[in-house]
Amino acid sequence: MSWLNTELSLGNIGVIAGVVVALTLLYSSIVYVPNNRVGVLERLWAGKGSVKRGLVALGGEAGYVPELLRGGFHLLFPFQYRVHKVDLVTVPQGEIGYVFARDGKALEAGQSLAGNSNADDFESVREFLAADGQKGPQRKVLREGVYAINIAQFVVLTRANTYAVALAKSDTDTIESMRAQIEARGGFHPVVIGEQSAQGLRVTDPGAKEARTVNDVIGIVTVHDGPGLPAGELIAPAVGADRSMAATYHNNFQDADRFLAAGGFRGRQYQVLVDGTYYVNRLFASVEFIEKTLVPMGTVGVVVSFIGKRGTDRSGVEYQHGELVGDGERGVWEAPMLPGKYAFNRFAGAIAKVPTTNFILKWESGQSGSDFDRNLKEISLITKDAFEPTLPLSVVVHIDYKKAAKVIQRFGDVQKLVEQTLDPMVSAYFKNTAQTKTLIELLQQRADIQGQALADMKGKFAAYNLELQEVLIGTPKSPAGNSQIENILAQLRDRQVAREQIETYEQQEAAAVKERTLREAAAVAAQQKGLTESRIAIEIAENKGLAEVKTQTRQGEADAAKIRNVAMADAERIKAIGAANANRIELEGEATARAAHKQVEAYGGPEIRLAQEISAQITRAIAEGKLPVVPQILVGGDGKGSNAIEAITAMILATGQQFRQAKSTTVQ
Repeated sequence: MSWLNTELSLGNIGVIAGVVVALTLLYSSIVYVPNNRVGVLERLWAGKGSVKRGLVALGGEAGYVPELLRGGFHLLFPFQYRVHKVDLVTVPQGEIGYVFARDGKALEAGQSLAGNSNADDFESVREFLAADGQKGPQRKVLREGVYAINIAQFVVLTRANTYAVALAKSDTDTIESMRAQIEARGGFHPVVIGEQSAQGLRVTDPGAKEARTVNDVIGIVTVHDGPGLPAGELIAPAVGADRSMAATYHNNFQDADRFLAAGGFRGRQYQVLVDGTYYVNRLFASVEFIEKTLVPMGTVGVVVSFIGKRGTDRSGVEYQHGELVGDGERGVWEAPMLPGKYAFNRFAGAIAKVPTTNFILKWESGQSGSDFDRNLKEISLITKDAFEPTLPLSVVVHIDYKKAAKVIQRFGDVQKLVEQTLDPMVSAYFKNTAQTKTLIELLQQRADIQGQALADMKGKFAAYNLELQEVLIGTPKSPAGNSQIENILAQLRDRQVAREQIETYEQQEAAAVKERTLREAAAVAAQQKGLTESRIAIEIAENKGLAEVKTQTRQGEADAAKIRNVAMADAERIKAIGAANANRIELEGEATARAAHKQVEAYGGPEIRLAQEISAQITRAIAEGKLPVVPQILVGGDGKGSNAIEAITAMILATGQQFRQAKSTTVQ
């Protein structure tokens, strides 16, 4: 009996053990996976042995099974599998998920990310590996949604989670390093440009010292995968922008494989991202932001392109300061950007802004008329009379927008044009002018100097493709610590005050004269009745006088006519008497002449008569003077006793002879 009881007890134990074994086998064979999770199946042993390459067992080897266990009950061979129940991969809305493949083909030399042009199905490990999918970080990203992904083969990174079956520590370190790189580039969120970025974006402009926060920006893309740029190139050219070419249209770098298929290069890209939302893999391409280029009203932007092919010179044969090229070519573009806002990649070129409205350059310390004269100061002069004033000056300049490119090609920018060319040229001109003027002339002839300067410098400005509009000269000033010019100005003011006083006195004198005239007029007005009566009386008297004068005039004319008639009669009578007297005198003269002729014939010629008259006068003189007839002393003579009478007689005769000869000569 006891034996039987013992046998029954052992049987119960065996049954129980069998039940336990059966339940254990059943428990290890049946796996339940919730619908919100998946099972990653790890085969622990297999008749084919372990996987020879990688970690995914595609041929039934021991290793990770490519297929997942989805929600529900699953019957497995007991003790052959380990099931890793994991959450479905969830990428929240507005975020990006990154995939890292642990198994697949190795990346090629120079390749940074695994291509997904053929192998892009991350929910099927078998198809991914069959399509020669590559291991490593993938170019394709996951958009928002829920994915049943085998996280033993694919590690998925989202902003909040890392979906992966833990392997070696080194694998974990690699994944965390990738996460840090993505976070540094803001890669878990799409690139948002425009109004959706209300908080503003940090921008870094070329050459800026620090970033700024602005809203109106563009995205500059730097690709980190693909072939390198050709030698001599700085910016990768734009590719794959044609929507009609589906195989190469990468839709603003959102499809990395199509970008590379279009011939894209790694490096900073010429194509930019404008307003919008872009799901860009930040491991493939990072994005930095720069402010849009604004060309304000009144200016144009001259583009200096760093990329493009070499173009044909469009500046003309007369321009010898550089070449101008067409749009898209390397160099200075001939056509400037007109006012507006542009999505211009300033890493691919520079824009020099040139004012097209009139701008003022002030040569005056502490004063500024534009953005280009902040370093200008008054011009130091030396006048003809050795004064040393400083001259403040303003110049109005205009640049034709069609010539803006030539100005930039020649000088680099307007600031250099002003400081390196216009400043020394204008200063030298006014220094030369001042040396020909005294200080007073410099002050008093300001308008003439200003007009002459405008005429002289217009041609010089035109040689630099500028238009000089106006030259405005200020008042010369003394150097610091010197008041000579102020003293001269004070003297000039004193002179002017004296002139004004003189004019004031003259005006006062004229006013006094006017006052006297006014008073006289008032007095005349007070006696106006008497003046009127006296004036009428005077007019009556004048009229009577005129009447009497007219009467007397008529009487005088009649008397004059009578007198004229009498005078004419007297004149005729006198004329007749005169003619008779003349006739009588003529007859008497003829008679006298005949008588004289007879006397000559009788007594000799005129010389004899003259001698006789002289002798008679001498005789009267001797008689009246009681002179001795015979001189006491006789000088000369022939010694024969010639007396004075004979000498005198001879002298008289000689005189007559000379008279006769003279008369004869005169007649001839």
